[in-house]
Amino acid sequence: MKDYFGYKGKVCVVTGAASGMGKATVELLLELGAEVYAMDWAEITTPVKKLFKVDLSMKNTIDAAFKEIPNEIDCFFGIAGVSGAKTDFMKTATINFTANKYITDEYLEKRMKPSGFIGYITSAAGLNWEKPGLRDEMVKISEAKGWDETTKLLESYNNSGLKDQMAYVFPKRAMTYYAAMMCRHFGEKNKVRVCCLLPGQTISGLSDEFVAMRGGIENAKLANGFAGRLAESKEMAEPMVYLGSDMASFISGVMLDVDYGMNCMTNVGVNENRTLFKFFSK
Repeated sequence: MKDYFGYKGKVCVVTGAASGMGKATVELLLELGAEVYAMDWAEITTPVKKLFKVDLSMKNTIDAAFKEIPNEIDCFFGIAGVSGAKTDFMKTATINFTANKYITDEYLEKRMKPSGFIGYITSAAGLNWEKPGLRDEMVKISEAKGWDETTKLLESYNNSGLKDQMAYVFPKRAMTYYAAMMCRHFGEKNKVRVCCLLPGQTISGLSDEFVAMRGGIENAKLANGFAGRLAESKEMAEPMVYLGSDMASFISGVMLDVDYGMNCMTNVGVNENRTLFKFFSK
C-alpha cells in the first residue's frame, strides 16, 4: 500500500511525549516510520530515537535538548501543557506559551526543512483571540523578543491580576494567535506549514484537573458538543498527525477545533449551556 502519510524517515520532535496526547502522537508517528525525538519532564517509555528530560519552564533544559536534536527537522509537534490548577500564572504561561515561542524563534527558525510542518496543540480555551480588544494583547506578547522579554511582559500581565482559569486561557489564546502569525512567516520563508489543534475535553494526565475546573464530569462532557463523553487522547493525536502528513500538504493556517461541534454550535447560537468556561465569550 502506498505511504500516503509520508512520515517514514522524517525527523519529528514532540514535546509532552510522556503521556496523553503527546504520547499518543509519538506512538502514531513511530507506527508510520518517523524518527522521533521526544521531550518531557516525566519518564518517556515509548521507543523513540532519543528522549530528553526537559522542564519547559526552564530555558536551559530546552537549550540542552536542542544541542542534540538534528539540525534539520521535518515536523515539530508542540503538545506539552499544564492546566494551571497546580502551577501559578507564570509557570503556566511559560510552559503553555513561552516555551513554544522560544523553541520556534530560536531553533525552528533555523532548522525546519522546506515543506515541513509545525503543529501546536493549544486548547478550546484558545478560541476568541481574534476578537477586538483581545487580539491587541495577543499581538504584544507574540511580538516580544526572546525568552527574557517575553517573560517580562508576562510578568506584567501576572501583576495585573490574571488568575483562576484566565491564567490558563490567556496563554492559550496567545499561542493560537502566535501560530497564525507564524503561518505567514514560515510560509513566505520556506513553505513550512503551521497549524494549531484546539482540543475539547480530553482524557489525559490532566483530566482530573480540567474536570474539577469545569465543576464535575457531567459539565466537562457538555464541553464536547453532542459527543456526550470526553475524547480519548488518540482522537486528538490522529488529526494532529494528519495535519503534519503529506495528505495535508496544502493545509496551513488552520486552527482546528476538535470538540465534536461545541464551538460551531456556540457560533450559530444553539449552544448556550455548553461553553467550556463561562468567560469564553468575553
